[in-house]
Amino acid sequence: MIRNLILVVCLGLFATTTLQAQNKEQKRLENSGVVMQEIMGIPDSIPHDVMEKAECVIVFPSVLKAAFVVGASYGRGAMVCRTGKEFHGPWGAPAMMALEGGSFGFQIGGQATDLVLLVMNDRGAQSILSSKVKLGGDASIAAGPVGRDASADTDAYMRSEILSYSRTRGLFAGISLEGSTLRPDDDATADVYGRKLTAREIVLGGAVGVPPSGRHLVRVLQKNSPYNESKESAGNK
Repeated sequence: MIRNLILVVCLGLFATTTLQAQNKEQKRLENSGVVMQEIMGIPDSIPHDVMEKAECVIVFPSVLKAAFVVGASYGRGAMVCRTGKEFHGPWGAPAMMALEGGSFGFQIGGQATDLVLLVMNDRGAQSILSSKVKLGGDASIAAGPVGRDASADTDAYMRSEILSYSRTRGLFAGISLEGSTLRPDDDATADVYGRKLTAREIVLGGAVGVPPSGRHLVRVLQKNSPYNESKESAGNK
């Protein structure tokens, strides 16, 4: 009887630990939606013209510089892409992502920094979904333009597969992430969905529904950028 009691307690602890891990990743996904909503509410943040041309958005909430300096941790967040073969449809289900690298050019040590990456073309999206990519090497990246009048039509931005932004202490700006690596976090994705799924299956498969913890993020993106203007423009030519 004592042995059975010990077994029940052990199973209960295992279940509790698993649930906590799932709740942690679901909370991170929910927080990604909050961060994106706050950023889109800043008057001079991501230009509408730029947002409308993005095929995917990756949000990393509360990244700490100190963790990257010692190399003991990395930023975690969520990636959401437009649906459809050419990323021209509504925003789809999120996949969890991991960002590893150096100090990312942070100027305020020890302060939590929210990062937002905009994937601007098919090649960038396909690279990220396939494997780990080195930013600035495997995928070109540039600090994104900021302000209502800014545009993604300049040569520098048009050549970049990814545009990057940061928010620290309420200050919003483009940021350089060259040398960092970006990869799908399949373990975190499994915690969110309760089953193993790859980022490619979620984004390109089209058969995965948006989990409750990801609905806010998808709603924010759909409200602020319902159409892929670059695809619409190409289709009208």
